[in-house]
Amino acid sequence: MDVIDAVNDLRQVAHTELALRVKNVAVILTSPRSGSSLLKSVLSSHPDIASLDGEMEPFLALTRNGFSFNADSDALKTLENQEALLDNIFDDLTLPAEGNTDYSLLKNRWKKRLLLQFPVLFTDDRAYLQLTHDLDAVFHVAQEKKIQGEGMLQDLILSRVFNSETWRLDYYDGKKNPAASHCFNESFKLEEPPFVIPRHYRRQLISDDIENKILLFKTPPDVYRIGMYERLFPNAEIKYLHLTRGYAQSVNGLMDGWLSPVAFFSRDVQRIGVSLSIRGYSDAVAFGKRWWKFDLPPNWKEYVNADLEEVCLNQWLSAHQAIIDSRVASLSVSFEEFLSQPTEIIKKITSYLGLQDMSSLPVFPVTMATEAPKIRRWHKREDSLLRMGKRRDVQIMMDALAYQMNPETWL
Repeated sequence: MDVIDAVNDLRQVAHTELALRVKNVAVILTSPRSGSSLLKSVLSSHPDIASLDGEMEPFLALTRNGFSFNADSDALKTLENQEALLDNIFDDLTLPAEGNTDYSLLKNRWKKRLLLQFPVLFTDDRAYLQLTHDLDAVFHVAQEKKIQGEGMLQDLILSRVFNSETWRLDYYDGKKNPAASHCFNESFKLEEPPFVIPRHYRRQLISDDIENKILLFKTPPDVYRIGMYERLFPNAEIKYLHLTRGYAQSVNGLMDGWLSPVAFFSRDVQRIGVSLSIRGYSDAVAFGKRWWKFDLPPNWKEYVNADLEEVCLNQWLSAHQAIIDSRVASLSVSFEEFLSQPTEIIKKITSYLGLQDMSSLPVFPVTMATEAPKIRRWHKREDSLLRMGKRRDVQIMMDALAYQMNPETWL
């Protein structure tokens, strides 16, 4: 609690009354490892869509909402400190901007984001002063040399801030050293690694934008708290996208993520007195008794002694079952179709959201990846995944999501 209070004090987020004026919100509902980060990245380049740099989770924790605060899973029945939560949301929302990088805004966003990623480190007075000095120095050089390249400036910032602890760079999306052998070992965190990096060529959402822009949110655990955005934005129309992906691809991606030494650490369950004994995980990695990965379904405690593949399958099944059970109106989009027909699928989505078509799509970034993207990566666990596909509950869900039980069609 002391660390959270210190982070809130240092972030100095301003209060806003804009929530009641929001007219349009879009929410991507999906299971983890289903491509939602990529879809959000592409949609966020639309001039009429405002989005967060990352996900909602750090702001829920900052306002004492969620697991170990007022919930024992990712399902939320109540929202505490709603005004503070909205302040953090609006502080982080940005829109695409043309022209040169706004160095002042970007520097401020970096400082606030680093406090979410390493809260214990940077709430130390001396470390925070050093962080401020390092960011000032890097952005002074950037302005003098007119550095506009996003990757170049990111590397300058990270190498300066972590010049004596370069291993911390492995926690950042797309920055991991392939030869890294250490594990994530932070005593406390607010953002889940891989850590996001503040985006360039963005501008702050302002009052004049509120009524004619769409606010886009993407956080997989949102499937367990449908209705939250209606409470946050009571005068808005909330439109949902149900992003699907076949079980084999999703479960394979989840298993890779659970075994990653530096990514997807979501919940420290030992904080509530639970020790994991997941076969193929707790007995395979040093952090396997302490850290739960990805989302935390309401039935997660039934799986603390299960096989890893069962844990991952439950995360896929539970997420999509929660969406179906909610009966919320949504546009269903498959990640496989998005990859194979991106222009058509994005046009389908923008039409559903009442937006003009995008003139062109950005180059697809590699986001939140455990290894280089490749078609049919699930083949490395082919036998066990095909065996899993014989289960009745898997077949029923695949049918409900309009997937064939034909492995040749699984990308």
